[in-house]
Amino acid sequence: MKIGFAQIDTTVGDLSGNCELITTAYERLSAADAELVLTPELAITGYPPQDLVFKSRFVPENLAILEKLHAGVGDAALLVGFVDRNEGHGKPFRNASALLERGKPIRKTHKSLLPTYDVFDEERYFQPADRVEPFIVHGKKIGVTICEDIWTEHYLPRPLYDCEPVRSLVEQGADIIVNLSSSPFNLHKPAIRYEMVAGLARAYQRPICYCNLVGGNDQLVFDGNSFAVNSAGKLIAQLAAFREDEKIVDTDSTEAIEFYEGKTPEQLFAALSLGVRDYFRKCNFHSAVIGLSGGVDSAVTAAIAVDALGKENVIGVSMPSPYSSRGSIDDARALARNLGIKLLEILITDAFRDFKSQFKEIFKGLPENETEENMQPRLRAVTLMALSNKFGHLVLSTGNKSELAVGYCTIYGDMAGGLAVISDVPKTMVYELARWINRQHGIIPRSTIEKAPSAELKPNQKDQDTLPPYEILDQILQLYIEENLSARDIIARGFDEKTVRWVQRRIDLNEYKREQAAPGLKVTSRAFGLGRKMPIAQKYVD
Repeated sequence: MKIGFAQIDTTVGDLSGNCELITTAYERLSAADAELVLTPELAITGYPPQDLVFKSRFVPENLAILEKLHAGVGDAALLVGFVDRNEGHGKPFRNASALLERGKPIRKTHKSLLPTYDVFDEERYFQPADRVEPFIVHGKKIGVTICEDIWTEHYLPRPLYDCEPVRSLVEQGADIIVNLSSSPFNLHKPAIRYEMVAGLARAYQRPICYCNLVGGNDQLVFDGNSFAVNSAGKLIAQLAAFREDEKIVDTDSTEAIEFYEGKTPEQLFAALSLGVRDYFRKCNFHSAVIGLSGGVDSAVTAAIAVDALGKENVIGVSMPSPYSSRGSIDDARALARNLGIKLLEILITDAFRDFKSQFKEIFKGLPENETEENMQPRLRAVTLMALSNKFGHLVLSTGNKSELAVGYCTIYGDMAGGLAVISDVPKTMVYELARWINRQHGIIPRSTIEKAPSAELKPNQKDQDTLPPYEILDQILQLYIEENLSARDIIARGFDEKTVRWVQRRIDLNEYKREQAAPGLKVTSRAFGLGRKMPIAQKYVD
């Protein structure tokens, strides 16, 4: 069967815009002789719609779009994701797909397995399917699944479900399995999806077509990477990563290809760039302003922003204080020059002196400490926000995951911004990104990468005066945050107890800071924010 893939970049809530994307892709694929066209999960509403579904007109308007699409179908059938009403008991809605064919009534299927873990919260809104059954399309029995329906127990966090939609569809005679998906990206996930689906195809000896969403929506990035495997589990098609794409696949094909997954920094850069680009486009921002310290974090963030938005839409700001080194100031200038972006230089030395003077009597007899250190990033935040307010730029914050984890950042200071681009990127990976950015041309100054990292908020300051070496810190963070290991279990793996306990305490103490942080793009298996819910007031120590 010739199946068309419409790997589109939908916008949550833009029902008419999403309808246009679906229609345009459908018409091209239909004209190229597709017999059935697939769209991603919830293509009409965008994914995830969250509490928009509770708005009184949202679901009715999405159903009206469904009818409009039905009226426009031609020879090819269209399988489209939407939100359906639940007319029975339980949650008010269903995560659904509709088979649209000319001259035939709409046929619907509902999602069976509703993920409610990590970034997913589908049981809040949707009632699972009561049953599944194949549809006959152009003489073939098509088994329709929606995203999680195709995930098998081995690839889930733990056994979660007591039904297997794919098995049920095959037992009912399905010739082909299709999956409408909105599966968010994290590192190494594209290859995991392919491995899982290929295994299913081999087990059931059925071709499987997997159509995934592409694009950024808030903190989530969807990588596309749609693909098809034949009944032997061999890859016969793979669509582009991190951009819209269309393809027609013959499910009987025996011409196998290799699955492509880029190297870690390549994937990471593409995901972050797409996340930034779509966040700006979908929130109607057009330009970014970034504080350039001369350090590696702001350098990588600026390079991503230029790739996403174009150099003409990125403004760098150097804001030296009395403790900024000449080398860092020069590195910021060199970076701006290499990227081709405008650089503003606004000294905060006088503002810092004047601000401290207001507390001369109040702080009399007390030594300077982090109070005075934190005044500097807060003055920088005020400066960046002034530029944002006056010119309409969105402030991009530049903190990494390692700093955010242990609170090595200033609330209302360097944490301020509208989007935290690298907040899910550990510091060691930031360096990997920097070296990858420099793979052909020296965009980021070598001294930025090679010098010891420093906040430069007091004389001769270095990150490692306060923090463990990043190579050790990032390993502990992965075990504690992403793998949920207790401090005792981490210590049992050979890490220094004093270091582990310090990291654990810093993570737990700084939950209040992260609660107030800018939204950050998720690229690892567990990010702060959307997928990690921890109490602020708590006393548990493991």
